[in-house]
Amino acid sequence: MASSQPLATLAGVSVLQSGGNAADAAVATAAALAVVEPGSTGIGGDCFALFYDSGRGVVDAVNGSGRSPKALTPEMAGGPAGFDPQGPHAVTVPGAVAGWVDTVERFGRMSMAEVLAPAIALAEDGFPVTPIISGGWKGQEDLLRARGPAGHDLLVDGRAPGPGEVWRNASIARVMRAVAEGGADAFYSGWPARAIVEAVQMNGGCMTADDMRDHRSSFDSPISTTYRGYTVYECPPNGQGITALMALNILEGFDIPSTRPRSPEALHTTIEAVRLAFADARAYIADPTRARVPVAAMLSKGYAAERRRLISSEAAIEFATAGHLPGGSDTVYLCTVDGEGNACSFINSNYHGFGSGIVPRGCGFSLQNRGAGFVLEPDHPNAMEGGKRPYHTIIPAMLTRPDGSLVGPFGVMGAWNQPQGHVQAVINLVDRGMDPQSAIDEPRFSIYDDPPNGQIWVEDTIPEGTISALARLGHPVRPASGALRTTVVGRGQIIVRDPETGVLWGGSDPRGDGCAIGL
Repeated sequence: MASSQPLATLAGVSVLQSGGNAADAAVATAAALAVVEPGSTGIGGDCFALFYDSGRGVVDAVNGSGRSPKALTPEMAGGPAGFDPQGPHAVTVPGAVAGWVDTVERFGRMSMAEVLAPAIALAEDGFPVTPIISGGWKGQEDLLRARGPAGHDLLVDGRAPGPGEVWRNASIARVMRAVAEGGADAFYSGWPARAIVEAVQMNGGCMTADDMRDHRSSFDSPISTTYRGYTVYECPPNGQGITALMALNILEGFDIPSTRPRSPEALHTTIEAVRLAFADARAYIADPTRARVPVAAMLSKGYAAERRRLISSEAAIEFATAGHLPGGSDTVYLCTVDGEGNACSFINSNYHGFGSGIVPRGCGFSLQNRGAGFVLEPDHPNAMEGGKRPYHTIIPAMLTRPDGSLVGPFGVMGAWNQPQGHVQAVINLVDRGMDPQSAIDEPRFSIYDDPPNGQIWVEDTIPEGTISALARLGHPVRPASGALRTTVVGRGQIIVRDPETGVLWGGSDPRGDGCAIGL
């Protein structure tokens, strides 16, 4: 079990020890993270999951993202002051609870009461807040103080809890107990739903009881591509996982294994492939039930070959734009593999720190601001509309060998950084032959601010000569050091399974508080 917080990792381990499988442990860990890392994730957010069934040798996907209120219009969200990405019109229906319940019911073997028990105990008994989580919490004090009706419920005398301070949250425990006893209906049709609607409307939003009651998860076939014989799986749009697959398709035509890690040649090629993939992603990803998303064309190897020809070793592409297709901020990632070889790659998020900052009365969690993923251009596939899922940044991933056996689940957090982190993780595992911890330790780059053509952050553990060479090629690079690295290149987890022995090897990102634990 690997996650971004040790107590959450232990929650998942305890469920495995009690007879649960990878799906049960993943949801137990996600619920625990909702308690111990509330700025990044929670009941008020969304989730996505990939589950590898060792018996069938197949991967299934769960889309636990919510939709915008049915009454929402772009005009309403624009307003005289412009769209507020953390305002009430950015709040979409929180899909996490339904995603948790659906993951356990479809793939797990335990009851929701058993799965949620460790998180409930953490909330009621309390836990010491870690320094990184405390720092992020402190950065959102003003937002929580300003938002009614209950922002102060996530503060201590109007401030964030400090490092080492014990935090208890009886309110979120009460919500979890309701879900443990009554399932998803207790949340979406019960008192938590009424509190959510009240909070959104009090802040000027238009969410209704019907919006909450009508929410459903989606069970999808994952999308995938092959990379040097390995298969990389992602959830389909409205998520941005296809960005990683498109970049890997482009990179497959380059001899990455012969380049030195951290060299200008390796990083330049990878950055360019990511930029080209992002140009298409930003143009085409949307809710596939409301817009045509040309997935097959985007994943075409022939299309990748066309895009590959745009990459020069002499200079960066000046401005990456979407191609002509053939035929037409805060997050938690966790993963687990059980003793039978089942694996769950799971991600849960509020988007920005504490999302919208709107905390429903008596609930102990904030509501996400995923509506910020929409665009206000009326003709864009991802245009804001009522009852629609926005472009989603959170993406879990899974890797299998050429014979179909499990390599393992992996993921990297951090908004736009996520598909870039996936690409770099695959290169480290497949092309470099790194173990999971080395693969996640390896310094990364991130077009963090506005892909595909925004500033590129490069960790300062990459040689200064490489960073200078990238700048000479025309890349707008800046070194990232200290705490900034955690923000701009994210945090990640990887677990790899040995196909012969069944031994599991986990890696957890040193840029965060997390850890990997085996038993």
